[in-house]
Amino acid sequence: MTTAAIVIGLIAVFCGAVLQRISGIGVGLVAAPAFTLLAGPQLGVFVTNTATIVSGLLIGLAVLSEVDWKRFGFLAGFAVLGAWPAALLVRDANPAILTIFIGGIVLIALMTTFSAPRLPQVSSSALTAATGITASFLNTTAGVSAPAMVIYARVSRWPQRSFAATMQPTFMALAILSVTTKLIAGVGIVGSLPPWWFFTALVAAVIAGVAVGSAAARRVSAAGMRRVAVVLVTLGALATVVRGIVLL
Repeated sequence: MTTAAIVIGLIAVFCGAVLQRISGIGVGLVAAPAFTLLAGPQLGVFVTNTATIVSGLLIGLAVLSEVDWKRFGFLAGFAVLGAWPAALLVRDANPAILTIFIGGIVLIALMTTFSAPRLPQVSSSALTAATGITASFLNTTAGVSAPAMVIYARVSRWPQRSFAATMQPTFMALAILSVTTKLIAGVGIVGSLPPWWFFTALVAAVIAGVAVGSAAARRVSAAGMRRVAVVLVTLGALATVVRGIVLL
């Protein structure tokens, strides 16, 4: 990754952290297409997963009292079943196809996250388990688990405050699982990792984003931030799809 690419990626992480502090989701949606464009699908999603670990930890510390730990345990427990096949897919897939897949998943995430209609109520352990598996698969391959989580929250009528809080340790756990399984599976990223100082800067970008998001939450509506995010993420996702098509 060039210095310019690193700076652009860090800005994307900062913007995602601001959004995630306000609405509960955002780092993966903003960072995944940006880093995929800048560093390719394998390394780009790996770096996105790393950013999600940091943001989930930092934001989660502020909302621990509102986390639904029982539901978190169920989602995270079944996530293992989705991470392993996803890691093998990332290792063996054509980079161009994987790039198109990531861009497409992010576009679907936008539709399900911000514009999906009201869905019928369903609540069952099987649905929670299926959500954990699906979210983990998407997080490992594309760095984005929001589509599965938002649909699950809507059909199960999960209250927003509890959902937003529980997503922080959930996103962190899924990202740790994604990073671990890809390293064990031998995904070719170790030799192309950014310099060590990048990860220090990544943590700083998340901290700054969380701080700004905390201040903005008292002055800016979540709806307004979502509209800004939709524009940023749509442009990034469309560019990612086009890049994948060109690579073909």
